[in-house]
Amino acid sequence: TTEAQPLTRMLELSGVFMLMTFLVFAVYGLFAAAMRDHVISRPRVMTWMRRSFAAAFVALGAKLALAER
Repeated sequence: TTEAQPLTRMLELSGVFMLMTFLVFAVYGLFAAAMRDHVISRPRVMTWMRRSFAAAFVALGAKLALAER
């Protein structure tokens, strides 16, 4: 069927999409904040994360150093 007012329908659908996107990202943000508090409060986890990031940077640096032009 053809919509009588396609612009109005498109604006309605856009509004629903924006609302759903906002809600998903709000939940994601709350989850990330909870995980941040959980991770930061544990020194062993922080040490593990620092070492993992350092190893990843070393690996990427080695890959870059060994890459041919």
